[in-house]
Formats: sequence, C-alpha cells, structure tokens
Amino acid sequence: MATTTMSITELEDETVRSMSIGAVFSDFGGKLNSLDFHRKDDLLVTASEDDSVRLYDIANAKLLKTTYHKKHGADRICFTHHPSSVICSSRHNLESTGEALRYLSMYDNRYLRYFKGHKERVVSLCMSPVNDSFMSGSLDHSVRIWDLRVNACQGILRLRGRPTVAYDQQGLVFAVAMEGGAIKLFDSRSYDKGPFDTFLVGGDTAEVCDIKFSNDGKSMLLTTTNNNIYVLDAYGGEKRCGFSLEPSPNTTMEATITPDGQYVISGSGDGTLHAWNINMRNEVEPPFSSRASHVIPV
Repeated sequence: MATTTMSITELEDETVRSMSIGAVFSDFGGKLNSLDFHRKDDLLVTASEDDSVRLYDIANAKLLKTTYHKKHGADRICFTHHPSSVICSSRHNLESTGEALRYLSMYDNRYLRYFKGHKERVVSLCMSPVNDSFMSGSLDHSVRIWDLRVNACQGILRLRGRPTVAYDQQGLVFAVAMEGGAIKLFDSRSYDKGPFDTFLVGGDTAEVCDIKFSNDGKSMLLTTTNNNIYVLDAYGGEKRCGFSLEPSPNTTMEATITPDGQYVISGSGDGTLHAWNINMRNEVEPPFSSRASHVIPV
C-alpha cells in the first residue's frame, strides 16, 4: 500500500498526557449513533438517536446546522468530499422504502439521491478518499460499492456475519472485516477478482465493529464488539499490539489512530478516554481526560 508524503509531527507521551478537552458541544445530551470529521475542513457531522443530523464548526466550537429525518432516521454517517454533503444510513422504514442510504445536502436539507439494495441495517460506511465511490456494510451479510453520481449499486460482495469496511488513505485498497476475525484486502480497481490477501486475528472471534488504516498505510486498527482493540501490520497481518476497554453495554466503541501512527485513542465503557503508545504497547498514564457523562467514539 502506498504511503503519504505529508509531513506529520510525531507525538510523545508527555504531549499526549497533557491533552485536554478543547471544546464541548452541549446542544444535545442524548446518544450519538455515529460521527465523522471532514478530511480537509474543520467540520464535524453527527447522527443522533433523535433522528437528527448536526453539522459543527470545530475550529470555532459552533453548531452550524441541525436537520431532522423522522421518516428514515439517522444511523451511520460520513462526509462526501463536499463540506456540506453527507451520506446517511436509515434506521426506520427500511423494509417499506428500501432506502437504506441517502445522499444529503446539509446546505438546503435536500436529498440528492437515494441508494436502494440493502435489506437490513447498514453498520459500516466509508467514502473513498480519491473519487465518488463509497462502500456500505450491512447486517444482510453484504458489502455494496456505490458511486455518488448514480443510483445503481456498482458491485456486491457476499460475506459471512457483520461486515465492516474501510479504504486506505490513498483509496487504492479497501479492507473488509467479517465473521471469525477474518480481514480481506481488495484492490479498489479490481475487487471483482476477489481479495489479494486475507488475515486472521488469532485468539478473538468477536465481530469487528470498526476498522481503520493509519495515514501511512502501514497499520490497520480494529475495534471489536467485545471492546478489544488491535493494531495489525497492514502488509503481513501480524498483530502489533492489543488493548482492552471497560464493558460498554449496548454501545459499540470506536477507536482511532493518531495522524503520526504512534498512538491509539478511544472512549471506554466507564466514561473515560484512554490513549496507548503503539510502539511501547502500554497505556499513557494517567488517562489524559477526565470522566465524561457521555462516551463519544473518537
């Protein structure tokens, strides 16, 4: 997998330990189903249990817009390349409408396109970093590849269990995690030929609820439904390290990897944020953030 040439300042334990909350958005106190940061602009979008989609300016800690979607609900969400357009999956009326995914303009609260095909809830959503393609993984045991410009599905992968999807940072490769701890890697340009590599996360057969590539493409970050976090070598699949979180009943955790690829950060079931040094394989002590009333995946 290709690596990025962008210069990124490497973090140190002391820097991570000194981090604190920079802004608090208190306009909504309920559960967030998902969130996404824009790749280039200082924007955050959230999908909430009250069927709302909220757009935030994170540089100025400001809520920009709230839209409500009572007919379909708001479950998984991700930005497109445009800062005011998002893809959102449905929570309600999926059987009657078949409209599992919607392409939404936040500028004028208008649906630009509906995407039909999934028969059950979408649990994973990922936009290509280089073009108008995006992927969705559903509880109907399928991964679908789409293009924002057309309604029709561009490709389907039939899999076992709950699939989770992610593109690498260059959009050349995508990963699909499936039942039994299997991770399959596909060439984005010829995925119809099948995976070019398959890894097994040994010792843990829990379903993967989130997968990410590091910025340099060298590592993959997995979060499982039993609150374990693993960092894998993206080339050979070897497990570099693993961490465990406090139980979070009825809530799936979502960890992230820092831009320099050196640290993992995640919320936990006990309401705290945690950071781990990947190379040292230990937690940065003490936890760098105080207890929060609502755990939000980062």
